[in-house]
Amino acid sequence: MSKPRLWITRKLSDNTEARAKRDYDVVLNPSDALSTADDIVRMSAEVDAIIPCHSEVFDEATVSRLDNRLKIVANHSVGVDHCDLNAFAKKGICVTNTPDVLSDATAEIAMLLLLGAARRAAEGDAMVRGGDWQSWSPSFMVGTQVTGKRLAIIGMGRVGQVMAKRATGFDMQVHYHSRNRLESDKEQGATYHSSLESLLSNADFLSLHCPATDQTKGLINKDTLAMLPDGAILVNTARGALVDEAALLDALESGKLAAAGLDCFATEPGGNPLFASHKNIMMLPHIGSATFETRDAMGFRALDNLDAFFAGIKPTDKLV
Repeated sequence: MSKPRLWITRKLSDNTEARAKRDYDVVLNPSDALSTADDIVRMSAEVDAIIPCHSEVFDEATVSRLDNRLKIVANHSVGVDHCDLNAFAKKGICVTNTPDVLSDATAEIAMLLLLGAARRAAEGDAMVRGGDWQSWSPSFMVGTQVTGKRLAIIGMGRVGQVMAKRATGFDMQVHYHSRNRLESDKEQGATYHSSLESLLSNADFLSLHCPATDQTKGLINKDTLAMLPDGAILVNTARGALVDEAALLDALESGKLAAAGLDCFATEPGGNPLFASHKNIMMLPHIGSATFETRDAMGFRALDNLDAFFAGIKPTDKLV
């Protein structure tokens, strides 16, 4: 019996690709080149399955053109805002994702950005690297202390819960707002807020961990930023679409926000060039899940979903 033919759209971990080659007739992308919508449509006629990343966009127009040969899209990501799930459902194509496995890595990056933004790490690093560190005084490079401060989390899912746990190690007071309140044993002592307005007023630090949906896009905007205490710090390791970047810049320039730590942007790759001149923005190129361990785990989770599907079993992470 022939193996299902699989296209892996980007360069994945060596261990993932080795397993894929063992179990599937696999088409790899060693150059790691980005595929266009036309490439995706063309390949859908040549394969039974695709493992894409967030970089491949499956909007309604693209999905409608996919060939009937394609049976499953097993995303190498937890977020699926690059996929039109309704369009996939109409085509009868299964869609899966990779939850759980990237929670620790993403929470680590969120805490790195929180600490870095608070203590002016990017500014200090640039100063030393550029040979501009010429003096010291008690007023030099003073930042915001994290210990004992209030951390507000929007989206208390897997990553949000790990972030809350990490924050308690700094004796932070955790507050959160989510679609549903957690069971008391999962709250870890955090304070639940049924309204966003109530949460934001308790945010010395605000960390975003919710998906980008029609309801959450632009969630952080001029109005919601105004609800924060003066001098708050924003951290975003979720999705760039959650933040109105013009409003964010206004809040930083006015002093409403003291700083921001960002791992995702409205435009990726590239980010927002207007951010570059602001020393109080610490930026990373969307590397929240970029650890060797997590990349293997994500790849294996995607392959687990494929294995189940082709064995006639419902994949654990089936979305459509």
